[in-house]
Amino acid sequence: MAGLITRFAPSPTGPLHLGHAFSALTAWDLARAEGGQCLLRIEDIDTARSKPAFEAQIQNDLRWLGLSWPEPVMRQSTRRAAHDAALARLQALGVTYRCTCTRGDIRAALSAPQEGAPLIGPDGPVYPGTCRHAGHADPAAAIRLDMARATALTGTIRFTETGPLHPGPHQFAPDFLTTHVGDIVLARRDIGTSYHLAVTVDDAAQGVTLVTRGADLFDATAIHVLLQRLLSLPTPAYHHHRLIRDEAGKRLAKRDESRALSLYRAEGATPTDIRRMVGL
Repeated sequence: MAGLITRFAPSPTGPLHLGHAFSALTAWDLARAEGGQCLLRIEDIDTARSKPAFEAQIQNDLRWLGLSWPEPVMRQSTRRAAHDAALARLQALGVTYRCTCTRGDIRAALSAPQEGAPLIGPDGPVYPGTCRHAGHADPAAAIRLDMARATALTGTIRFTETGPLHPGPHQFAPDFLTTHVGDIVLARRDIGTSYHLAVTVDDAAQGVTLVTRGADLFDATAIHVLLQRLLSLPTPAYHHHRLIRDEAGKRLAKRDESRALSLYRAEGATPTDIRRMVGL
């Protein structure tokens, strides 16, 4: 873990809540324990929902918690050229295709009687491959990863998990990825890239050696490691932490403003209080 670099990467689409505080503090504590660095990255590829006011509030809340980070802060919205270059490389490998299916089309295909119950992957129901061999050329269509072709190039993929929930080495064989993950979206017209592609490219660009994030993203790790292999990028270690949940057991969401850090601050809470509330 020497020279550890990790990151906290929020989207500026709402205020930080207790779950965000736990994730940021976990990354910060891991970096401090190893004499490493915790970076801040603003994941604002969804420009329609991302707001400068939320970004300013995020940084204000994090500084109040006692966190600091190297400047300048990376913003994914400025990384379009790098994301496009990675997408072009995948296209050159022959592992992508264009897809014109709407969400309604996919639901209809998966609900056909002969299909049975749809498998659920990291992005929801596994895409049935309707457009895989259609040869669409519409530049406005989404771009999907052909998982079968991709895994034929990579074979079994592996990564190491240091988090408390799934510690140790993990591996995913091509058959599992094809069946249980499927042909995930790499780029959409409205955003230009996907979370999966952007986070993979940007973690590598920042030299991240330990990806720290919530347990809800554990299943997506196989996608990111696969993309790393295809793009000849290094594979970091991963640390997936528990989620902070409400009294009903549901994980916190940005719409649940009653747990917003700004509200606790206004009520006189201290950073020590926040640490206690999230179990640190």
